[in-house]
Amino acid sequence: MRRMWVVAGLLCAGVARAQSADGMFASGAVGAVLDAFHAAAASANEEKYFSLFTPDAVFLGTDPTERWTRDEFRKWAHPHFANGKGWTYKATARWISFSPDRRVAWFDETLQNASLGTCRGSGVLILQPDGSWKIAQYNLSIPIPNGLTDEIVGRIAAGAAPKEKK
Repeated sequence: MRRMWVVAGLLCAGVARAQSADGMFASGAVGAVLDAFHAAAASANEEKYFSLFTPDAVFLGTDPTERWTRDEFRKWAHPHFANGKGWTYKATARWISFSPDRRVAWFDETLQNASLGTCRGSGVLILQPDGSWKIAQYNLSIPIPNGLTDEIVGRIAAGAAPKEKK
């Protein structure tokens, strides 16, 4: 009976390890970097936030004009962080995949934000020579429900300003 519990425990440990390294709610090193990334933004910790990017990283924001190198994004973000104002995105789901050599990871995550609601983050992390993971690309988007697509696409094509709330 004891042997059966040991085998069951080892099997469960293997499943837990697999779920933490890949898949939803990954809690391995890549997930920890993404969690630290969001925590640094929420606490307006500029040094920590930008230390998690590769030197040649790209940040894609929600606006079509927002394609920034790490340094361009830092220049834009600096006044916000300097005033103690970051942004808070809470990951509610996350999926992480790895290249066969496990040196490149890509992810997508569902995020909640007080002003934007449900958002999506996706991107790529690269394993560095020192064993740390760094974000090479981060893409923040606002998913549009299919039922609203025609209206939104039409408004974008027409250059329409958003409707004001009454």
